[in-house]
Amino acid sequence: MLVNRMGAMVLPFMTLYLTTSLNFSYSQAGLIMSAYGAGSILGAYTGGFLSDRYNYYTVQLWSLIGGSALLFLIPVLHNFYLIAACIFMFSLISDMLRPANSVAIAAYSKPDTRVRSFSLMRLSINLGFAIGPALGGLIATTAGYPWIFVFDGVTCLLAALLIVFYLKYKPSSSPTVDDENNFTTLNISAYKDKRYLLFIMVVMLYAILFFQLFTTVPVFLKKEVGYDDAVIGLFMALNGLLIVIIEMPLIQNLNKNPKSFSYIGYGFLLLSVSFTFLILQPQTVLFILLYILFITFSEMLAMPFMTNYAISRPTVSRQGQYMALYAMAYGMAIS
Repeated sequence: MLVNRMGAMVLPFMTLYLTTSLNFSYSQAGLIMSAYGAGSILGAYTGGFLSDRYNYYTVQLWSLIGGSALLFLIPVLHNFYLIAACIFMFSLISDMLRPANSVAIAAYSKPDTRVRSFSLMRLSINLGFAIGPALGGLIATTAGYPWIFVFDGVTCLLAALLIVFYLKYKPSSSPTVDDENNFTTLNISAYKDKRYLLFIMVVMLYAILFFQLFTTVPVFLKKEVGYDDAVIGLFMALNGLLIVIIEMPLIQNLNKNPKSFSYIGYGFLLLSVSFTFLILQPQTVLFILLYILFITFSEMLAMPFMTNYAISRPTVSRQGQYMALYAMAYGMAIS
């Protein structure tokens, strides 16, 4: 995931690529991002279904290979409809990875270390993401936007090779009930679990606000405030860098609290506050940094505990389905 996310520069720069390099209108760029979100929803569902039906290992491997092939194709397309279709297919295939990867973490970890395991995975993702956008901004400024897709495609292939040569398949283990957080292991369909469906609505609302960091905020910083691509990339990279430095020790301490599930609420609060800095005085670098700081702490408080709840609630046979619905919430948020 570290290698894969070192190339994670497509989403932060997608809107800029569409409006700057291809001269699409904002409405056209918005439609393409909606196609990305629709593909993400379907990909999450498909990834969860295939993880339960077959195994998480195969789904992760072919998701990386298929996503890489489509990334190499995107730069040669210039027609609006072809790009929208390609972005949809890329999102569908690449987001099959997300529920499969969550099931993999559950298989490789123990119930009492699961929250820290998800935090460790997030650390690797964000360490890669600290590098990716900064490098993406540099690539866009010097070589041009198309090379962003090429670099991302190469990292996907490298991640697939690492899975083949270094990661052995391990069957999933059953989660245990976490009485401290009122987790109950269930063997019912995620679509019939009313409490979980309400939780998914909460996740989607959170993600709608959070994903502005990667969709509208880069365009806002470039068009309204006047920052160039390299500076925007550094702002985005700061989010990942802070998570790498702070999240693991933070989660280590917070997870000792018997009411750790409540930190999701604190994450919501910090997320809401973060946007006030963009409203007040976005021309000031300090206010942009405060926005990044608050939204990053929001992410660190909310996401590990939301993911742990999602994977800990079902039995092994339902984990793919539950994580698919969880990933679909993020896809619907992008749409």
